[in-house]
Amino acid sequence: MSRGLERLQDYLQRHGVDAQILRPGKSTATVAEAAAALGVPPAQIVKSLLFQGKDGRVVLVVTRGVSRVDRRKLSQATGLRQPQLAPPEVVIDLTGYPPGATPPVGHLTPLMVVVDYRVLQVPVVYGGGGESDVMLRISPEEIVRLTGAIVADVASDAGPGVAPCAS
Repeated sequence: MSRGLERLQDYLQRHGVDAQILRPGKSTATVAEAAAALGVPPAQIVKSLLFQGKDGRVVLVVTRGVSRVDRRKLSQATGLRQPQLAPPEVVIDLTGYPPGATPPVGHLTPLMVVVDYRVLQVPVVYGGGGESDVMLRISPEEIVRLTGAIVADVASDAGPGVAPCAS
């Protein structure tokens, strides 16, 4: 077990979180693979993406895996100027987890978190579990409670990825 996964388990226990760490035994590298491995609809898979603004500030965005983060909307909701996906080394340094396996909670550094409102449309979601083959089952409400997240419209359903930034 990696140090990151141990840290996530400790975090969940310390905070009394009703969540479960899952090892489906199949690839969870893509939204479609994760949904198939867990036997859930793709809309229940979430991704946690760290964005960095021109001034170096960062925001973690939790959105449905089937959605695209709209950088213009993200800027409007957070004041982050010209947001770009943070480099992998920044993701690891600030969250303690690699990109693609970053959980929505339990980060190394307290971060500003934005949860797209669409995530709250289902009672349970599945996000990164700290390792590439591990998933975290958690309620969206717990994500908001634990991170102090703001809930905002920062995505679209145009497909996975990141929408271009107009600013």
